[in-house]
Amino acid sequence: MEREDPTLRRERRLILALIGTSMGFATLSALLVAKDLIPKPSQTPDKLPPQVGDILVCATGHKEGAPIDPGRLPLGGPFVLAYPMDPKTKVVKSGEAKNTVLVVRYNPEELAPEVAQNGVEGIVAYSAVCTHLGCIVSQWVADKKAALCPCHGGIYDLARGARVIAGPPPRPVPQLPLKVEGGVLVAAGEFLGEGGVKAEAAFYRHV
Repeated sequence: MEREDPTLRRERRLILALIGTSMGFATLSALLVAKDLIPKPSQTPDKLPPQVGDILVCATGHKEGAPIDPGRLPLGGPFVLAYPMDPKTKVVKSGEAKNTVLVVRYNPEELAPEVAQNGVEGIVAYSAVCTHLGCIVSQWVADKKAALCPCHGGIYDLARGARVIAGPPPRPVPQLPLKVEGGVLVAAGEFLGEGGVKAEAAFYRHV
């Protein structure tokens, strides 16, 4: 049997290697192009998270869209549901459920010190998205002066950092720092922590 020339064998291996490399680059290029073709989630102005300076406006009721007057909030609750509004564009950020905010007024002495320092005149605000399964915390428990999620009975003590005092929520809802400007409530910062449901927690509750 005639033996193959070693030089030809090396050349054949080199050609095959070059073909493999070319195919690899072609595949990678195709993947990168495909990635660019996938539509990216639109971040419209009404879905942007609360920013410093956003005005808090009523989310429901006959005053929907109106800035919240601190002096008209009922002392001792119930809370008011609100959305942040961009003060320049006047866009209400109601397109994202995570932007829903609870606003409630307590006697300042009822508030834990760490809560009071991020509130104003006894008024505090929190994310309204329950940390259990993401429902909106929308009811008031008058005898506890606390907020209730109607889905599974989670109760948050808003005067004490929204600590969970009943039900299945795994953690408090985060507080939103406040200030008063021009006679209305304004966000003084972003949420002090992660709001909503953590992805890994939601996964383990459904397996």
